Amino acid sequence: MKQRTIGDVQVGAIGLGGLPMSLEGRPDADQSIRTIHAALDAGVTLIDTADAYQSAGDEVGHNESLIAQALAIWGGDTSGVLVTTKGGHVRVGDEFRLDGSPAHLRRAVEGSLKRLGLDAVGLYQFHRPDPNVPYADSIGALAELLDAGKIRMAGISNANVEQIRQAQEILGGRLMSVSNQYSPAFRSSLDELRLTSELGIAFLPWMPLGGIGKAGELGNISAFREVAQAHGVSPQRVTLAWILAHGENVIPIPGASRPESIMDNARAPELTLTPEELARLDQAA
Repeated sequence: MKQRTIGDVQVGAIGLGGLPMSLEGRPDADQSIRTIHAALDAGVTLIDTADAYQSAGDEVGHNESLIAQALAIWGGDTSGVLVTTKGGHVRVGDEFRLDGSPAHLRRAVEGSLKRLGLDAVGLYQFHRPDPNVPYADSIGALAELLDAGKIRMAGISNANVEQIRQAQEILGGRLMSVSNQYSPAFRSSLDELRLTSELGIAFLPWMPLGGIGKAGELGNISAFREVAQAHGVSPQRVTLAWILAHGENVIPIPGASRPESIMDNARAPELTLTPEELARLDQAA
C-alpha cells in the first residue's frame, strides 16, 4: 500500500476505524479479529480506536482491548503498526459525556496503556472539546504527557480552525494529527483539512464513507456510482480515492466490521482518478 506520514512515522494511506466493532450491533469477537487481521494483511498500518468505543454498560476500552488481542495473535510483524487512541469522551450507560480535564486525560492515558499493552501510546488524540474545561488546559495535558513520555505523538479530534492553531501553539509545534468527520455528505471540515495541509499536519477523516450502515448509500450518488462503474470498482473505493486526492496529508480511517469491507477499502490508494472525474465528484459531493 502507498505510504503517508504522521510526524516521522510512515503508515498506509488508508487506516482502519475500530468503532463498528464495539458499539451495539457489533459482530462477534472472532469476526472482528478476522477484520483486523485482514486489514493488516492488506497493508493497513494505522488502526484508530478510543477508550469510549464500547456498547452501553461497564466495558470501558472494549475496542482497545479487542485491537490489542488481535495484534497479539496476528502472525506478522506488528512493529510498524501505529495504534491511535483517544480520550476525553466517555460513555456512561447509554449516554456519552465529555471530560477534558487534565486529571481525567492523565487517568485515561494510563487506562489505554494498560489495555493496549504499551509503554507509550504511539498517537494520542484529545477526542472532543469539553465546553466546561478551557481548551488550553486540555491541550496542556497532552503537552505534559508528551514530555513525560506517556505518548509519542499528540493529536486532536473534532477541532475547528482556531482550536488547531491554538493546539499547535500550546504544543510548541508538536501537533501531529487532526481527526474530523469528512465525507461526500459531510464537508464542513474542508477549512480544517486545508489548514492541516498548510501546516504539514496529518488529517484523519473519520466516517469517510458516511458512518455505520451508510456506506451502501454512496451508490445512490450518480457521479460516484458512474465513476465506480467506469473503473470496475465499488463506490466506496472511489470515495476513498477522492478523499485521498484532497492532499498528501490525508489518511481516511473508514470503520469496518467485515474483512471484505476493509480489503476493498485498502485498495483505494491504487485507484487513480482523472482531474475531470475529481471535479465531477467535487461538484456532486
